[in-house]
Amino acid sequence: MHDGAKEPMDAVIATRGLTKRYRGGQLAVDGLDLAVPAGSVFGFLGPNGSGKTTTIRMLMGLIAPTSGTARVLDRPMPRAARSVLPQVGALIEGPALYGFLTGRDNLLRYDAADPAADPRTRRARVAGALDRVGLTAAAGKKAKAYSLGMKQRLGLAAALLQPRRLLVLDEPTNGLDPQGMREIRTLVRELASDGTTVFLSSHLLDEIEQVCTHAAVMARGRLLTQGPVADLSAGARGRLVVTTPDPDAAARVLKEQGADEVLAAGDRVTAEPPDRDPAEVNAALVAAGVRVRGFGLERASLEDAFVALTGEGFDVAG
Repeated sequence: MHDGAKEPMDAVIATRGLTKRYRGGQLAVDGLDLAVPAGSVFGFLGPNGSGKTTTIRMLMGLIAPTSGTARVLDRPMPRAARSVLPQVGALIEGPALYGFLTGRDNLLRYDAADPAADPRTRRARVAGALDRVGLTAAAGKKAKAYSLGMKQRLGLAAALLQPRRLLVLDEPTNGLDPQGMREIRTLVRELASDGTTVFLSSHLLDEIEQVCTHAAVMARGRLLTQGPVADLSAGARGRLVVTTPDPDAAARVLKEQGADEVLAAGDRVTAEPPDRDPAEVNAALVAAGVRVRGFGLERASLEDAFVALTGEGFDVAG
């Protein structure tokens, strides 16, 4: 668990007791201790309204915390924002685009606003960023004619105009179709393999599971847990799965053996496994005359872990 955990020396983001209380007393973020390892794809997971965007706005120096500290690239925020932010690419609450300009001209304008950007290589840099996000063919279209997914990708291209040590993405696949989601996930993996640390917030469990190496789980402004994704789901037990042409008999035996939440669908019976040796459960099925074609434990998903942590599910389907 995160309590009292020391952040690793190579933490790209580290917060201590980070808290934001809005006027009127609403506690949006409550005592957050976060440690994001360098080189990770870090998923910041929680239902809408759990404090994710408020946290990101504090990390980026857009709003000041009520109490606690935040360090980004080992510098205090918001105090060091001027030296830190040029090394960070961010896509927060959708990109700010000029609808009357083409995709390419939007990026040229973004690049021109960066005092560190060499104007002589601007066109090549913009062309490279457009290519990276798959927008070369649409570069000459006005941004107002772009779909939501294209706008997200153009915002991502803007964040990638310069090499970045850290990329912060707030719900990067919001509003995208499945194809657009896949493209963004692939891009995130590529960026991480190039050495960029990616911090992305999402309310989609499967998104975090597919693309992230590490994750933190938020609910109602508090951090429930954080760590490598494999460890988070390892904390929850997987479901027992029995394949059999005798599902009703199998379900009955599993209940007798102490299994919970027994569900039969076709020739598949699943259940929360009882606290005993799986071999004994299998033997009991066979002894009862159940023809067992398959017997095993499914790996716990992040969703199982989330439900185990919070006692509740949340909208994970998108």
